[in-house]
Amino acid sequence: MGNALLGPGQGTYDRLVERLNRSPQGAPPSERLFQILRLLVSEEEAGLLAQVPIRPFTARRAAALWGLPETRAREVLDGLADRAMLLDYPEGGETRYVLPPPMAGFFEFSMMRVRGDMDQQALAELYYDYINMEEDFCRELFATGQTQLGRVFVDETALPALVVLDHERASEVVRSAKAIGISACYCRHKMARKGQACDAPMDICMTFGSCADSLTRHQVARRVDAVECLDLLAQARERGLVQFGENVREQVSFICNCCGCCCEALIAARRFAFMKPVHTTNYLPEVDSGRCNGCGKCLDACPVEALGLVSAHDPHRRVARTAQLNEERCLGCGVCVRACAKEAIQLKPRPSRVLTPVNTAHRTVVMALERGKLAELLVDGQSTQGHRAAAAILGAVLKLPPLKQALASEQLKSRYLDRLLARY
Repeated sequence: MGNALLGPGQGTYDRLVERLNRSPQGAPPSERLFQILRLLVSEEEAGLLAQVPIRPFTARRAAALWGLPETRAREVLDGLADRAMLLDYPEGGETRYVLPPPMAGFFEFSMMRVRGDMDQQALAELYYDYINMEEDFCRELFATGQTQLGRVFVDETALPALVVLDHERASEVVRSAKAIGISACYCRHKMARKGQACDAPMDICMTFGSCADSLTRHQVARRVDAVECLDLLAQARERGLVQFGENVREQVSFICNCCGCCCEALIAARRFAFMKPVHTTNYLPEVDSGRCNGCGKCLDACPVEALGLVSAHDPHRRVARTAQLNEERCLGCGVCVRACAKEAIQLKPRPSRVLTPVNTAHRTVVMALERGKLAELLVDGQSTQGHRAAAAILGAVLKLPPLKQALASEQLKSRYLDRLLARY
């Protein structure tokens, strides 16, 4: 975009977009994106946010970067955190701040909030056009790299109790969380503003841990206990919603309860199925053709159109149909099991297990590596010799031919890389 076309302050917002795109989860530049950012932050705030590190930072660090007194820097940071443009949390006796990605992050927070101090109608229309009409953002978020932001939780009621590992259970995430927040579903709220939402429950978006603590403190979410949250999980399953959460084993920060019509992750799973935009569970449904009567209820329940009806090849009932699974499209959520009144569908383990990153730091590092942004993550605004050396090494890895880069990537996808990050 040439300077002659820049609107007032757009150069500042350009710098903020560049900062967002240093992270593994970025946002392709677009006039609609600039309009969104203008609604969310002032030009001055955009200029300051463009300078913040990728990793969590303190008010003292921000003050040094901005050339402001620490008291003034803290005022700005607290104001941004109050609007959920930043997340804040206590650590080591001081407050740390982090700029979340657009999604899952401040896009959603602006529509999830339980207070009405933003122009959510305008935001909903802009989000819809930017994500659903332009498609570049959706493709960038859900169809780039092997490691994705989110994964599906299996309906644990559809499996024997001893089969499901703890990290595969949405209920275990709830029970182990130190804080739980409930907000409006971003996707359905956005579609409601467009007059296109379904009748699935709205106040059912779940956040956990430090993310929930920050959002509840700033009235973006309401704090609930595990009992109420587990009840909401049960309601979601009864409505045939898919539990979609952060793609980590430890300290999951969010779980959405998704419908196939409004949820952007499930829409992406249909559009870009061949690119695996959503990590599946470790299970697949298996249809018992002897029990299946071809009613099609499982087809209606499936959010990603992974089931179809084919001939049962019954010589005595030539019009008989039975359900058939497309394994390449299936998320393994188990929604179809609950929908089948004939109990003709049961879940079985996938041939090979789906690997889940250990925690958010591990997932972020792997996503950055796959997307060619690991050097940015390691340097993260630093200019020491050690940081420059690490960036140079990683830059060389990222310039390798695809096969050698893949081998290097596999070697780096480990907890060792987390330790490397901690050192720097």
